[in-house]
Amino acid sequence: MTATEEHTALTYLRPATATAAGLSARFQPVFDRVADGNVQREQERVFPHEQVRLLKDAGFGRVRIPVEHGGFGASLEQTFDLLADLAEADANVAHIWRNHLAFVEDRLNARPSAGNDRWLQRFLDGEFVGGGWTEANNGTFATLKTTVRRDGDRWLVNGAKFYATGSLYADWLDVIGKGEGDSVLTALVRRDDPGVELIDDWTGFGQRTTASGSANYRDVPAEEGDVFPAGERFVYQGHFYQTAMLSVLAGITRAALRDGIAALKARGRNYPQALDPEPTADAQLLQVVGQVSAHAFAAKAALRTSSGTLDGVATAHADGDETARKQRVLEAEVATAQAQLVIIEAALQATTTIFDALGASGVSETRLLDRHWRNARTLASHNPRVYKARILGDWLVNDKDPVPNLAALGRGGQGD
Repeated sequence: MTATEEHTALTYLRPATATAAGLSARFQPVFDRVADGNVQREQERVFPHEQVRLLKDAGFGRVRIPVEHGGFGASLEQTFDLLADLAEADANVAHIWRNHLAFVEDRLNARPSAGNDRWLQRFLDGEFVGGGWTEANNGTFATLKTTVRRDGDRWLVNGAKFYATGSLYADWLDVIGKGEGDSVLTALVRRDDPGVELIDDWTGFGQRTTASGSANYRDVPAEEGDVFPAGERFVYQGHFYQTAMLSVLAGITRAALRDGIAALKARGRNYPQALDPEPTADAQLLQVVGQVSAHAFAAKAALRTSSGTLDGVATAHADGDETARKQRVLEAEVATAQAQLVIIEAALQATTTIFDALGASGVSETRLLDRHWRNARTLASHNPRVYKARILGDWLVNDKDPVPNLAALGRGGQGD
């Protein structure tokens, strides 16, 4: 494809060319290295800078970029499968990648231009995007306090954000703020600008090393090509952010199963009421493990089904088929909500039930099995599931459109 032909294309999106086996062969050894020391990092709240760097060096940040543009050509289903594998290794590290992968997807959906070409090159060079859109006590876009205002031939960003996930690992920060009038703008600013202040003040009992604290911006410059209307963000952005969290939850479910099996095998004795003196031969304990394995299976199946619907949205957008795109967004909304109900339930059940197969040693801080529940519970609280079943039922019975008006809700499509 010539440069002229490329820039007459609707987007940078292309049909996926990667294979699951090829992606696993490249990234699973890196995930295994990430897994090393994850318990100690959790115990001592050590930020995984080295692990994020390993993933950058392996090219994880360009997994979705088409091969013709220098990436690996993965589908969304394959990408979220990989993210779940990474979460099984370390849930904190996987969640750190949520904002970066979403912004890559956003630029792939954008119309080709010189500015977006620069963004693709930045991704290929390993530059990493973090950030956060949420403001403390902010309800809607109308009440945004952060501003993005023009200053000559550039823009200046001023404001404060919370839940700035991944910011301490980033080269760029994705910020949203009020422009002139009622406009809402996205601005990408450099992490190392002197006007940027990042504060590690995250107090949650889970996601302890994701750098989900606060960010302050004081006259931080943003250049042309790095500022654009928030309304131009990709149409399945909310689904993407939500599915990224579901990927991490699916990985946590598998990690709880893995660590629970290891802990059961390490048990030296059983209780007097047991069916067998050997814990690994006790039918009731084996039943617990079998049930947890079913939770992991359900989470994996739900993730693959829901993420596959996002590939359908991306294809319709790349083809410029607005009718198909609207229908596929509806399908993705339903599938993502259903997957959220299935995966959150599976993760919370698995991370709690697995202790029934263990003795008192299962709660030892040396094993730190509680980290799985803490991380799962924290992620599950980002976008409350309590509303999802009602919304689905209202659609199924009354044909009430389940697709939310994100602009009215003021959540920016991040699913939290």
